[in-house]
Amino acid sequence: MKTMNLFKYARLSAILFSAITIIGCSNDDDAPEEENEVEVFTDVTLIFTNTTDASDIVRASAKDPDGTGIQELQVLDDITLATDTEYTLTFEILNALNPEDVADIGDEILEEDNEHQFFFSFEEGTFTSPTGNGNIDTASDPVNYNDTDENGNPVGLSTTWTTPGAASTAGVFTAKLQHQPDVKTSTTGANDGDTDFMMTFVLNIQ
Repeated sequence: MKTMNLFKYARLSAILFSAITIIGCSNDDDAPEEENEVEVFTDVTLIFTNTTDASDIVRASAKDPDGTGIQELQVLDDITLATDTEYTLTFEILNALNPEDVADIGDEILEEDNEHQFFFSFEEGTFTSPTGNGNIDTASDPVNYNDTDENGNPVGLSTTWTTPGAASTAGVFTAKLQHQPDVKTSTTGANDGDTDFMMTFVLNIQ
């Protein structure tokens, strides 16, 4: 009788141990994988700096106060550039959801430059350099990139633009940032990867 009881206890213990082991493994398997941190953009400013007069700076900003998506970036300013002038375009890109801890997303883009590229579009004749209408429609069209990633591919945190001698108004200038992890090559275009943001400004040359 005692032998039978011991057998029952041993069998019950084995069953309980197996159940605990299965539950433990199941919990480990069900644990969600840590996702990559999503980049949040609340404030993006285009900064055109005259290459011969560093005090001549033109800023144009767009804002997404709650950082929920590219469709809610609100363009706040027109871009007004001088005729017959060369400018360097750079960006200020911030996550300001927490005003006490504003993050410079431009630094993150620089650190991950092999995963990002800026693309641009504008109307024919808007600039003497680059010529054409930008590279959003065709990636191989000319844009004067000043920076490259570790693979020698363009980034676009810095570009150069030269305006013509003739004035013009109510043109358009679009800047688009693509996030292209494991995708970016020398030939990838503005529709490859995911769009971080896209903004279209009114552009005046006068």
